[in-house]
Amino acid sequence: MFDTQTISLGIEILAATILVTTFLIVSSRSLMFYVRLFAIQSFLLGLVALLVAVGFGETHILIAAILTIVVKATVIPIALSKVIDKIKVRKEIDFTINITTSLLLCALLVILADSVARPILEAQRMSDLAVFKVLPMSIAVMMIGLFIMIARKQAVSQIIGLLTMENGVFLSGLSITYGMPLIVEVGIFFDIFVAVLILGVFVFRINQTFDTINVDTIRRLRH
Repeated sequence: MFDTQTISLGIEILAATILVTTFLIVSSRSLMFYVRLFAIQSFLLGLVALLVAVGFGETHILIAAILTIVVKATVIPIALSKVIDKIKVRKEIDFTINITTSLLLCALLVILADSVARPILEAQRMSDLAVFKVLPMSIAVMMIGLFIMIARKQAVSQIIGLLTMENGVFLSGLSITYGMPLIVEVGIFFDIFVAVLILGVFVFRINQTFDTINVDTIRRLRH
């Protein structure tokens, strides 16, 4: 059986890898690559929840870990992949902010996230626990998810940004309080699943009607 220090180190490594996947999303143009990276990110998040459940005795997190892997790492990516296949839009051509500038801004967001998390860790006086080192990375994932929603013009990209931001919220919950009450976690997963299905239908219908899912183009058509 692994000790607490080994499990905490594993959680840190997984959290760092989750942060790397957000940068890979920002650096890519392929919608299918976004979806695959989100699936990997969610699977890693499920592993983090699993390690928290096993290493710190939070057994209710085990259900959240299974739901994360099944719903967010499997079902939602499959649903989004089918939407992309139907709308036949596989690459993002036009950006609000170009990729190079986006990566630089995301690096600044990581620094900002660290400066925001540090006072929280010091106030808790538990910064010696390795799991608390995950908080700066989780805040960075949230910020980058929000940035993706702002900087990308395709509706599918913005959905991925929203889901990435939610992954950051869940990761921060795991790092600070070892998760929320089970009923809250299950409710959130259900809400996310339904929301993605509805958004997927909307994206498909919008593409059928306007022959585009570029948000700027649709906004101009409104006028």
